[in-house]
Amino acid sequence: MKLPADGSRTLLLKSVVVLGAATMLASCAASNRPTHASRPSVVSMYGPQADFPVRIGDPYTVSGRTYTPEDVLNYDEVGFLALDDGGGDTISGAHHTLPLPSYVEVTSLETGRTILARVERRGPMDSHDLLALSRGGLAQLGASAGAPVRVRRVNPPEDQRALLRAGYPAALRMDTPMPLVEVLRRSLPGPPASPALATTSDDLPVAVPAKPADETAATMAVVSSGSSRASPATSATTVSVGPSEPLTAGFFVQAASFSTAERAGRAAEAMGGQVSHSGRYFRVRTGPFATRGEAEASLAKVKAAGYSDARILTNG
Repeated sequence: MKLPADGSRTLLLKSVVVLGAATMLASCAASNRPTHASRPSVVSMYGPQADFPVRIGDPYTVSGRTYTPEDVLNYDEVGFLALDDGGGDTISGAHHTLPLPSYVEVTSLETGRTILARVERRGPMDSHDLLALSRGGLAQLGASAGAPVRVRRVNPPEDQRALLRAGYPAALRMDTPMPLVEVLRRSLPGPPASPALATTSDDLPVAVPAKPADETAATMAVVSSGSSRASPATSATTVSVGPSEPLTAGFFVQAASFSTAERAGRAAEAMGGQVSHSGRYFRVRTGPFATRGEAEASLAKVKAAGYSDARILTNG
């Protein structure tokens, strides 16, 4: 076979090299591009649909106490942390009753640091602690098992949800002011009882501490200033918690509802309020006030103490 001239042979060789390089680049690009079959798994893992369907679940019992999962939008409680080994380095946790998944702000009641976490599991299954947080969550919060915390359910933006779903931490929230931290600490439950002595919700005490009505102004001044000192007269007065009674004439401030009489009693003590029993919950309110102006002044103090959902009620 007759070969082309030298110039033609050089041109032919260059063409072959260029064509080979182009083929290799196309092959690399094809290998790096996600296949159609892989896209659904990525989307299902990190996309918004990974938050649905929301699961509630049936009641279950831990060491003699029964927990009934429910969808509570304004969930806001204080308690203690446990370690959740199931979460690893993710910022996730386990809760006894919140829907799965849920998103919560967890505030350390030692430092005020606040993080965003995703509740993905039931538990803790070996204690009655408020929340079990993964090792990654404990590290971001700067806390350890047994630390006091506030857990508040929130609805964060989708970009923050996606970070948590993918196993990455969301940005820290603004630190909670220490005066508010001190107020929240007063509502902490007592030291956890041993499982053998754990009580059910039917065994709650019916007498809780409260302040006389004439101490309301002084007590609210203490709450708004963030002081942790209590009045010497505090322990001398108790009030029975019974069925909810009709409000007397005047204006009232309904501060909050609690799941236990003990927590409601501590909140009532801190704000000079009263406790009434309504179904499964114990309501705390201040008043009565003769004028709406007095009620609004009390409302401002109650909100400053951390009860942002407080509102004014009227009767008569």
